[in-house]
Amino acid sequence: MASRTWIAAALVLAFSGSVDAHIAMRSPAPRDSGLKAGPCGTAGSQRGATTTTFAPGETITVEWDETVGHPGHYRIAFDDDGNDVFVDPNLPTDNFAFTLVDQIADKDGMQHYTQAVTLPDIECTNCTLQLMQIMTTAVPYNSFYYQCADLTLSGTAGTGGSDSSGGCSTGSPGLGIALALGGLMVRRRKHR
Repeated sequence: MASRTWIAAALVLAFSGSVDAHIAMRSPAPRDSGLKAGPCGTAGSQRGATTTTFAPGETITVEWDETVGHPGHYRIAFDDDGNDVFVDPNLPTDNFAFTLVDQIADKDGMQHYTQAVTLPDIECTNCTLQLMQIMTTAVPYNSFYYQCADLTLSGTAGTGGSDSSGGCSTGSPGLGIALALGGLMVRRRKHR
């Protein structure tokens, strides 16, 4: 009987992280999975090991999932040096210079979201993209969920973004595979 209790407790703990989540940033890669402490989800959150590189002024697609349905809306913001400029909004009319897109409508229930965002036309090596879910059950606002992605904007980067391990974080992986296979076929024909 004790072993059944232990197994049940282990299963609850194993799945509790996904139950507690409200948003999950999919692209660009998030700094970590924390959500509740501003400005980036985890108290004392620091720049992580995964950094996605884009060109200055590039338009990217930010993707996330709403894992627990809540009324509200979303905001995407940008800081060119860390994450110290991000402040929580109080009212629907609040407007901040660091906000890239605001009032992204919430859909009913658990949904997948995509939002085109044009990054600032600057170079930076310590930039942060913030996704915020704002609960609008009360005004002034009093409930938020956060996730951040660590970015580098570089004039030497091609468009399409790449993470710190060299892999693509946006764009179509099928296209890259098709181009690589096409190149191999051309080489084989030339060697015959």
